[in-house]
This record gives sequence, C-alpha cells and structure tokens, in this order.
Amino acid sequence: MKPKVYIAKPIPKEVEELIANYCDYKIWNHEEPIPKEVLLKEVEDVEGLMTPKGIITEEFLAYAPRLKVVSNVAVGYDAFDIEAMKARNVIGTHTPYVLDETVADLAFGLILTSARRLAELDQFVKSGKWRGIEDDFYGQDVHHATLGIIGMGRIGEKIARRAALGFEMNVLYTNRTRKPDLEERYGIKYCETEFLLKNSDFVLVMLPLTDSTYQLIGEKEFSLMRSTAFFINCSRGKVVDEKALIKALQNGIIRGAGLDVFEEEPVEKDNPLLKMDNVVTLPHIGSATAKARFDMAMKAAENLVAGVTGKVPENIVPELKILIEK
Repeated sequence: MKPKVYIAKPIPKEVEELIANYCDYKIWNHEEPIPKEVLLKEVEDVEGLMTPKGIITEEFLAYAPRLKVVSNVAVGYDAFDIEAMKARNVIGTHTPYVLDETVADLAFGLILTSARRLAELDQFVKSGKWRGIEDDFYGQDVHHATLGIIGMGRIGEKIARRAALGFEMNVLYTNRTRKPDLEERYGIKYCETEFLLKNSDFVLVMLPLTDSTYQLIGEKEFSLMRSTAFFINCSRGKVVDEKALIKALQNGIIRGAGLDVFEEEPVEKDNPLLKMDNVVTLPHIGSATAKARFDMAMKAAENLVAGVTGKVPENIVPELKILIEK
C-alpha cells in the first residue's frame, strides 16, 4: 500500500508523476494559496506534506498525527517550529543548491539597478521626460567598487564570484566562519561587520532568519555606512529593522536600497519605501525563473518520497538531522 501524501501547491506534471509512482496523493491545484482550514483537513491522515514555505507549528502538527516528513519547496525554513517537529519526530526538508545561481543573478541585478538607477530612469523615459543626457541621470559605478557581503553561504559565494571576477570589485565579507579557500580563489577579504559597513559602496545581506539575525541590521548599522552607499537585501526582510532603513533613506544616511524582501509580505501599500525613487522594490522573486522553480519542485518531491518510503531525504534541515541519527 502506497503512503499518503498531500501537495499544497500546483507542481509541474513531471514532478507530480514522480510522486504518483510512489505515493497516493491529493493536490491543491489552484493558483491562490490553500486556505488554512482546507489544509488542516487534508493532512489528517497523510504521512507526507509538500508545501511552499509551510508554517509548521505545534497546533498544525496536532492535526496531522501520522505525519513523517514536511518537504518545503524553498530554501528558507524559518516557518518550521523546530522543537515541535522534534517532539513529534517529524522530519523537515528544504531545497538548497538548485537555486543558488538564480538568486545570485537577482542580487547582482539589484546592485546594478540601484547603482545605475535603471528602474527610475526607465520610468523617466516612459513618462516622456527625456530631453537629453543631463547630470540628473548620473548613477554610480559598480565596477571596481567595494561590495560588502554579510553572510557568506552558498549564495553569498556565487555573488562574490560575480563581483570579484566579473566586475573586478573589492569584496569584503563577514560570516560566522571564515572561508580561506574563497579568499584565495576570488581575492575576497574577511573582516568584522563594523569595518565592512564603513568601507563598502554596496552592503548586501544574505542571512537566514533566526533568533540571532532578527533585525540584526538596524539604526546603528546604517549610521556606520557611507552616505553614498547602497543597501541590498535578498535574504529575509526581518533581518532588517525596516523602520531604521526607512529613516536612513529619508535622512540621507545612505544613498539608496535594492530590496527583494520586506518585513511584511506582501508589502503594505502605504509603506514609505514604495514612494522612494532611490529604492528598487521587487516582490520576493529571488528564485523566480522557470528552471529554478522546476528544479526546486523536483528536489522537494524527491525529499518527500524518500521521507515516506523509509529512506533518508537528501536535504533534511540541519536542526532536524538529529531525528535520523537516533
């Protein structure tokens, strides 16, 4: 008898066929997010759940007594209640690696768009205001500038490679652990956060959201940055004190920002960031290419199938690996 699983989002046909080979399944095949009450009903008798950034709490787990594995179709898993999942022996998986290059592309796109004012000047031309090249059109060079990366994980490494080898930038980084191999390979430099903030033309955050990174970047950090610097965030909105960021931008403490993430998503329509010409705002699209999303769905499916068929999923989140080591 095949294990029962539930898929809480539409997925490509090929991915669905993989799951069908091993599992009895039901799927939420609608573009709008699945309502909470529907999901709670559907997980009552399943062993596996595949979900986009699922919020897995103790309350949720109480509705799913047979659940063995939650397969997250994303890299971030800050919505997992790790202790509750440990207590109920529920494995959580995610989809690292397959989207690293895609997110790095997006991060560099934000650097370029912010520095050269591409979004702002695109609207300037479309509104019929172009009358010739003027000083008001000037942006800031990216090549040979200094990029400071806070968080040198897999994606940070891809961004550092683009910056050092492609744009000949000076790259500073700070991280929990030093990466001597990357320093030698790309000529990047490890430093303390304060030095990075004071000496970077672009400050890029690539951190997971944890208790220790929540609002890690705030008023103090912005005050240390150059008045000509740009702040770029492609990780999680809540690693930044958004009120402090808004204040820094309004008061000219920093020159501009490029944001793919916000403290609250979708961002509220009255958020001051949406009215600033020097801020590029994107709707959390770091991995939003057809190939990356397909690869993420396939990896999540492979993790799901492994978890409900007695195998060890490849991508168990680090904090829950203890459940398979017992």
